[in-house]
Amino acid sequence: MSDSKMDEIKGRAKEAVGSVTDDDEMKREGRNDQRAADLKKGVERAGDRAKDAIDKIRDR
Repeated sequence: MSDSKMDEIKGRAKEAVGSVTDDDEMKREGRNDQRAADLKKGVERAGDRAKDAIDKIRDR
């Protein structure tokens, strides 16, 4: 499982615990973890696209 997926799961869990316990700080941490996971996914996709572009150039 990728780091971004783990961060997403961790964030969802924190947000859920924060909701159940009425802990605004925990909910906020959970949302931030989920945002970090989204950013990591974006970086991973950008890296994959760059690698694909490099491979296409090399194959010419």
